[in-house]
Amino acid sequence: MKRTHAEENYLKAIYMLSEGKERLVATTAMAEFLHTRAASITDMMQKLHHKGLVVYRKYQGVTLTETGKQSAIKILRKHLLWEVFLVEKLKFGWNEIHEVAEQLEHIDSDILIDRLDHFLGSPYCNPHGIVIPNADGKIVTKPRLLMTDVAEGTSGIVSAIKDDSVAFLQYLGKRNIYLGAKMTVIEKIKFDESMDITIDNQHKINISRKITDNILITL
Repeated sequence: MKRTHAEENYLKAIYMLSEGKERLVATTAMAEFLHTRAASITDMMQKLHHKGLVVYRKYQGVTLTETGKQSAIKILRKHLLWEVFLVEKLKFGWNEIHEVAEQLEHIDSDILIDRLDHFLGSPYCNPHGIVIPNADGKIVTKPRLLMTDVAEGTSGIVSAIKDDSVAFLQYLGKRNIYLGAKMTVIEKIKFDESMDITIDNQHKINISRKITDNILITL
């Protein structure tokens, strides 16, 4: 069944807001996420309901059908793979990739995405640490810790960023913090809950609790 770009964007948004689970997503949450009016959300939900992609309950919210869920996962997989390609092969900054990937994700070619995945070495996650669904639509996660909860003397690899705003990503870039960087906690400062850390066993810096609350690492 052919879908418009707008329909694909809505399916992906529902999947992300529901965190891949069978939970109702409110139209108000959709409107805020997509920066659009609630009335527009309602119109689209009715269209997707008639196509069998969502179950829409008036005044309650919407859930994805199994068909809708698989479609959303496929769109998300394409988006995340294109983000990896843009950063690794075209040298985009990780704060520049989202809008470009939003356009590329609508290319309807399974063989292109399969070859893109193979070309990239089947990456585990995108440049922001979001786990990429595999070709079967499954998401295999690895245990990760919030940087805030890492003990003194412990090292780990930066594996995800919770805040993907441009301002935060630019801040991390200036501090030489990137996906895959080795971070070691030297000291946790009780007074302001900041941390003294080293990056790649070289740069020693102090980062605030606001920063550590938005970085996930794999030990």
